[in-house]
Amino acid sequence: MTATNIAPWLAQSRWPTAPIRLVARLGSGHTPSRSVPEYWEDCTVPWITLADVWQLRSGNVSVISETKEKVSLLGLARSAAVKHPAGTVILSRTASVGFSAIMGTDMATSQDFATWTCGPRLDPRFLLHALRGMSPDLKRVATGSTHKTIYMPDIEQLRVPLPPLDEQRRIADFLDAETAQIDQLQRLRTRHRLLLAERTRQHIQELAVGRGLPASPSGNPWIREIPDGWAVLPLKRRWHIVDCKHRTPEYVDEGYPVVSPGDISPGRLDLAVAHRFVGQQDFEDLADDVRRPRRGDIVYSRNASVGIAAYVDTDAPFTMGQDVCRITSSDQDQLFLTYVLNSVALAELESLQVGSTFTRVNIGTLLELSVPCPPPDQQRDIARRMDGVSAMGSALDQKIEQQLALFGERRQALITAAVTGQFDVSTASGRNVTDGVTA
Repeated sequence: MTATNIAPWLAQSRWPTAPIRLVARLGSGHTPSRSVPEYWEDCTVPWITLADVWQLRSGNVSVISETKEKVSLLGLARSAAVKHPAGTVILSRTASVGFSAIMGTDMATSQDFATWTCGPRLDPRFLLHALRGMSPDLKRVATGSTHKTIYMPDIEQLRVPLPPLDEQRRIADFLDAETAQIDQLQRLRTRHRLLLAERTRQHIQELAVGRGLPASPSGNPWIREIPDGWAVLPLKRRWHIVDCKHRTPEYVDEGYPVVSPGDISPGRLDLAVAHRFVGQQDFEDLADDVRRPRRGDIVYSRNASVGIAAYVDTDAPFTMGQDVCRITSSDQDQLFLTYVLNSVALAELESLQVGSTFTRVNIGTLLELSVPCPPPDQQRDIARRMDGVSAMGSALDQKIEQQLALFGERRQALITAAVTGQFDVSTASGRNVTDGVTA
């Protein structure tokens, strides 16, 4: 694969481009044998592995100085691992493809990274920005059925524009400043998004317990006050729960959807996300009268950390997979209960956790779960109001998501345009970016 195929925008460069390996020493890393304990004793050399990629995902960490693991000098000496000098540029090339940074100190890497130690014609910060410009292209061309990988022959083909060194530094200074502003806007919007989600959840929780209505003590530690005329009852008093325990069916490419725990998200059930299907015979075996959910039921995932509920508002036939149960009632509003299960009920479920790891919601626990229970006509009215709150929150969340996507596109376009010389960075921002750079 040629460099033009990997990053076609490099063809727009006003400066000549060169293979990075001709202006920077290309290297990689290695993992010393784990079966030799001596290689992993007295470890002093920072060792970058895929466990450190989390630091790089945001794209606003340019220098990496701390690593999760270290390797010993003996391990380096007796393996293909290499200690690279500070200032070396790294690129993740397997599993998490396309993340890059500059080494803040002398470091080694695992084989999951390519490294470039820049020569006198290439500035490391300029190379870092160029690689970040290539990141979407690298993800696009990565291959592999299990873990996506950019193989070294393709790494060897990567090219970089080569403006004069002083111009590289001006571009790097410009991009450092401009991307920092975009990153700050993204952080603010992300925080706004989290606050919006929290406010939406809080509003729904207030509706679920009748906040603001005349109330009396409930006798329940989690729902301390309840509006007059309401009750706090365990689910077993008003609802019927059917667990799905059956033989493993033969899954097919298409047919009747099987709703598994991973297909359930808070709100309304979306059958389009189901990734397993059964044929006619298996459907008839699985979808008997008690196990086949109907419109107005709730499907509940029991193997999430505290459970997730989804309201069934479709008549399309489907069946439940393992660790999914069906919640029904003849006289209660199921949509109201869906919101309750996804909000105020979470605290009580967490309180019933046993042991250090909580991975399932047992049916017995669910049957004993206390929930607020208004009169049925009030449940329906409150559920409609909850729907309105949820819809407004979702609409605002989508707008913020669109803004974040635009910020990302702007950041990417700015980097690719700057490193290829599509505009003069010395005047583009209105700031002096030539301070400290010789003419």
